[in-house]
Amino acid sequence: MARYQSIPIIDGLFNLTYVRNTGAAFGIFAGSAEVFRRPFLILVSILAGGFIIALLTRLTDGERGMITALTFILGGAIGNLIDRVFYGEVIDFLDIYWRNYHWPAFNVADSFITVGVTIALCSLYKHRGSDPF
Repeated sequence: MARYQSIPIIDGLFNLTYVRNTGAAFGIFAGSAEVFRRPFLILVSILAGGFIIALLTRLTDGERGMITALTFILGGAIGNLIDRVFYGEVIDFLDIYWRNYHWPAFNVADSFITVGVTIALCSLYKHRGSDPF
């Protein structure tokens, strides 16, 4: 596909659209100089991955919700890190919209992070008052 080309999947709701995101979530840092942006975002991804792995080592088998959540987040972070290392940017292609409301394009790794955060929040809510880590 050519950049910004769209293939309608569900008319009026969902397209596959080829977009490259040089920044982080929602294009944060996209306008920054490449010499700063790429190493910074790679470093942040590696540090976040290390932090998540450290958290995972502290959890017990009884904390499956948080284990699942952190594994989803780690998988998504690794997916975006791979794009960033090899291409210098993240390839986004899932394009959801309704009428004039258009969500920024995202990818499967972003979806994993979102699902992981949702599971983490639900797990924290369920176990509020106890230490999940």
